[in-house]
Amino acid sequence: MNRPAVDEARLHRLLGGADLAWLLDRVRRRLERGQPLSGAVSLAAPTPAQRAAAERLLGRAPGGGASLTVRLDAVDAVLRRSGISPEGLSAAASTLTGPVVPLEEARRTEERAWAQARTPLTLLARDEPLLADWAARSSENGLVRRIAGTPAAAHALLVQAARVLRSLPAEPARSLSVFAADTLGSAHALDDGTPLATIALSGVRALTGHPDGSGAAWRRAAWASAGLLRDDVSSTVLTLNLRGTPALDSMADEGEPCVLTLRQLAHRPPGTAPAVVHICENPAVLAAAADRHGAGSLPLVCLQGQPSAAALALLTHLRGLGASFRYHGDFDWGGLRIATTLLQHVPWRPWRYTADDYRAAVAAADRVPPPPTGKPAPSPWDPDLSSALAELGIRIEEEAVLDVLLADLEPVPGPSQGRSAASRPPPGHAREGPVPPGTGP
Repeated sequence: MNRPAVDEARLHRLLGGADLAWLLDRVRRRLERGQPLSGAVSLAAPTPAQRAAAERLLGRAPGGGASLTVRLDAVDAVLRRSGISPEGLSAAASTLTGPVVPLEEARRTEERAWAQARTPLTLLARDEPLLADWAARSSENGLVRRIAGTPAAAHALLVQAARVLRSLPAEPARSLSVFAADTLGSAHALDDGTPLATIALSGVRALTGHPDGSGAAWRRAAWASAGLLRDDVSSTVLTLNLRGTPALDSMADEGEPCVLTLRQLAHRPPGTAPAVVHICENPAVLAAAADRHGAGSLPLVCLQGQPSAAALALLTHLRGLGASFRYHGDFDWGGLRIATTLLQHVPWRPWRYTADDYRAAVAAADRVPPPPTGKPAPSPWDPDLSSALAELGIRIEEEAVLDVLLADLEPVPGPSQGRSAASRPPPGHAREGPVPPGTGP
């Protein structure tokens, strides 16, 4: 059955002018909300032209007063009687302003579109369990909506973000721009400030455990935690008495600290590794070891905070040559986070870094140390350490236990023996993990 046609030409002359746009807007909003087109609508402070247009529509003055009031039932009746819109005001509004979609239906359609847009995150979480919580939070906290704006843009963005995160961490570390060009087709795709960089960097933090922060230096370090570098010379690691290259051998003969860049490690890594490498968090420990023990100190690597790409590249390489690691850091929440991040990349045993060691350090403190700062963090190598830190509420920095650490680095009789690349453990050799409690070197 054919529906009665709207006389569009007459309808536009009667109801389609700018002076009645306010009336059509009120009608459309009611239709979107599923409300009846009955009763009165009002316009405060109308212009003379708006009053005149309402009078032409109704065939009479709509009434006096400061505001302009129009009864929707009367407009509907005019449209039907005149034959301009035989099905009344609803059909007229749709003809003039386009099809009306109820808000509830529009919301359901939009939510379905957003759910479809998040599909790349859903698939990523299924394949990469480490990113499951991050993917859920990113869907729930509105980050993707704020950055992308529309479901279509969000889907395209998340497809690229998932491609980036599936390729990380980069091993060996590589240039961020080269990685972006190879993975996304543009060397600038992950430049600071782009929506993709914002989403991808959020996922990198979840993947590597890098702490929250802001600023250019923090972004550089966060990318580096996943093996992506702005350049290969700014990422460095501080060492003492490592050997295996002419430069390292020379510095070790002098007992002086050596700074290695990622570029050096990529082009000429050490050819030998000691059986055990001690690792500390703060440069003061390494400097003191060089001052006290010089060339006789046991080999030491300093992270200088969160492990850099250079530090991770060095430790991964040394482990491949058969080295094992002993780690010590500050007894505070930040120190526990650094240690946990390192543990996600290479296995180590605690070097005087257990709950018992912490309690002993607190008991030996000659002054009241400050409380730990930041949010509590776990200590997977010794869960009791995190509990003890929460219980005692005292921060013990490495410098406070320096004498004990230096005693562990005391020179040992006889020349140190390094392991060459030829002496790597055979395939299938069991990997060493953190086995607490181990308080000595």
